[in-house]
Amino acid sequence: MADIGFYHLTRSGAEQALPRLLGRTLQAGERALVLCRTEDRVVYFDKVLWECPEPDWLPHGSLADGDPDLQPILLTAAPAGAGLDDAGAGNGARFLFLLDGAETTAMAGFARVFDLFDGNDETAVVAARHRWKAARDAGHTLTYWQQGERGWEKKA
Repeated sequence: MADIGFYHLTRSGAEQALPRLLGRTLQAGERALVLCRTEDRVVYFDKVLWECPEPDWLPHGSLADGDPDLQPILLTAAPAGAGLDDAGAGNGARFLFLLDGAETTAMAGFARVFDLFDGNDETAVVAARHRWKAARDAGHTLTYWQQGERGWEKKA
């Protein structure tokens, strides 16, 4: 079972939160798979990661860039989730980031899953509650984080 953290974005969007979380992932010596809902969002977050000011460099790519093994951070799209199967990610990632409500049943190969959702969008909040319930019912270990004035605050 995976350790799934739900990250309730209330003070910034995924564009600001994701680069910092990925920076910490790389500092920990881990690789990441970022699962977006659409290919358009893969292209968008590719640009976000190239242009983010902090950390100043996040080595990443998508399946369109070639061999996923070369990507410390691999961006891909749902629902197909190319580069993702029950054994984990094509780049050897142990950390999975879910954006825009992207979902997958192939979480067993990951040590940690980060489900980032927009707390200012009621539809996204309701969908996150459904994902929480499904993950709990599947036996995963869950934590809930909310953005506060000083950073992430663990609420559950």
